[in-house]
Amino acid sequence: MPFSPRTLDFLFENRLNDSRVWFNEHKDEYNEFVAKPFKEFTEAVTPAVKEIDELISYIKISRIYRDARYAKGKSVFRDNMWCTFSRGRDLYKSLPAFYFDVSGNGFEYGCGYYVASADTMNDMRELILSDSPYFTAALDAFENQDTFTLYGDMYKRNRYPDESPEKQNWLNRKTIGLSAHSTDWDMLFSDKLAEKIASDFAAIAPVYDFFMKTEELSAEK
Repeated sequence: MPFSPRTLDFLFENRLNDSRVWFNEHKDEYNEFVAKPFKEFTEAVTPAVKEIDELISYIKISRIYRDARYAKGKSVFRDNMWCTFSRGRDLYKSLPAFYFDVSGNGFEYGCGYYVASADTMNDMRELILSDSPYFTAALDAFENQDTFTLYGDMYKRNRYPDESPEKQNWLNRKTIGLSAHSTDWDMLFSDKLAEKIASDFAAIAPVYDFFMKTEELSAEK
């Protein structure tokens, strides 16, 4: 079943109430309107990401609540849900992932790092500065689409003033990835959503390949 307005209603109310008692009283709604659509969505998209990388084997759907020990003043229960497709279990380690997120603000999806280590970014810069064909392909894929933008905090000072603006946009980031955000509710609630996300992931596959080439370089050191 596709996502629906009931999905967003539940997420909003879940965050508003921020109560395990309320959640348990409405768990059937969670299963029907949130958990089941997410499971079906990930199952539909998984073959497409495995076409990009057959070693992607860890498909994670977020919990509906945060660990109270780490909430740090935030609500324990979420108003969003997300899923990731990656080779590794720990997203805090330097492995890129494809991801998809749903909230009342719309849906966001893309490919990149949750947190890229300094070593990973340095190895990536080596590939960029050496005009690696992997980076050339990634740059071409990025420049020839208008769905995704680059994310990642930039250094305050331009460290590569002699490079092209296109390269600077990658070189001066502390972490990196591609992200798209949409409030196309008709698409979110459509049974064509998984097909669209899979197609958009395929369009940026060279970027993922470039990230994984960086990982290979790092592993060889």
